Amino acid sequence: MADVMRWRYGETNPVVAAVAAETVVEIGDLLWQETGEAKPASLLADQGGESANQERFADYFLGVAMQRSPAGQDRPIRVATTGVFEFDCPPTDFELGDWVGPAGATGGGLQNQRVQKVTDPKYAIGRCAKRGSALQSVLVDIRSTVMTGGVEGTTAASSSSSSG
Repeated sequence: MADVMRWRYGETNPVVAAVAAETVVEIGDLLWQETGEAKPASLLADQGGESANQERFADYFLGVAMQRSPAGQDRPIRVATTGVFEFDCPPTDFELGDWVGPAGATGGGLQNQRVQKVTDPKYAIGRCAKRGSALQSVLVDIRSTVMTGGVEGTTAASSSSSSG
């Protein structure tokens, strides 16, 4: 897939992440972090099933690539850790707040720039930010697990309540 600027609105709270020289990252890739380096979703070793892959990825989710890193380049890139991004998805009905995770790839593993609705926050990298029927792309409010703790265990009610 080619570079696609998927950011639509909101604070991106970017970080600068290292990328190994042999790793290719394109703008718009979903990234996870391993041993201090950002890697696209497709480089996550297959965990034996789609939900296991999604859970592992969500545990190490860094964010969305805002810069590219071609093969042979050994320089850090800017990665958005929050914000609303538009990703392609299988035709699905979405409600505000639905959990969204990386989409599985044919033959196992994950896709770099495609998402799908998931049933549990442990598989999620964000929440739906605009409802619709039979959507083929969805706005996702991402939350980096590495930088913000992710979406697991948070609910709309708990994030809007205050202590006083």
